[in-house]
Amino acid sequence: MPPWVKPLGVTVAFLAMIPFAVIARARVTASPDPRIHIIRDMDNQAYFKAQSSNPLFADGRAMRPPVPGTVARGEDELDDHRYRGTTPDGATYVDAFPEGLTVDAALLERGRGRYQVFCAPCHGVAGYGDGPVHHQALAAINRGRPGMEWVTPTSLHAENVRGFQVGRIFHVITNGVRNMAPYGAQVPVDDRWAIAAYVKALQASQRTED
Repeated sequence: MPPWVKPLGVTVAFLAMIPFAVIARARVTASPDPRIHIIRDMDNQAYFKAQSSNPLFADGRAMRPPVPGTVARGEDELDDHRYRGTTPDGATYVDAFPEGLTVDAALLERGRGRYQVFCAPCHGVAGYGDGPVHHQALAAINRGRPGMEWVTPTSLHAENVRGFQVGRIFHVITNGVRNMAPYGAQVPVDDRWAIAAYVKALQASQRTED
């Protein structure tokens, strides 16, 4: 064998390892440069950044508003009774529970648990508007905290509240009212109905003479 064959073989083997070494290094390191695209397909596209301008449209905005009536997937909420507590025209609150929701001991127990978490801090365990948040606010006022104002939470046993349809109670839980914040984002829809059922049961429990 000629003496030059062995060095040539070693050199060729070494050079053959270089591409693999470069690939291995590229897999474990970050680079500000884009990778090599032999076939670009749709990897790199020209687009406008969010909130940027675009002279193509009359309003000059690159971000286009949704088409009127667009509904996100999984968020149709087309049943006004179930999701808003109203009749389809939105003019009247319903006084019945949605189809498929059974008012039983399990639902009331669920409503009681959710009520104690989300409602009792202000409205109180018995619903008279005397929860711990209310007492803490009064204590702060009595300590002379400057600029402190507090509106007493509504008693759920007030005459006008006792006349609320169950759909209206659900609607208030969902969207809030006056100083009360909405809980539609924190409490799932069935749990809001469970709370509404428990509120009705709580009201009935305090009016045994009826």
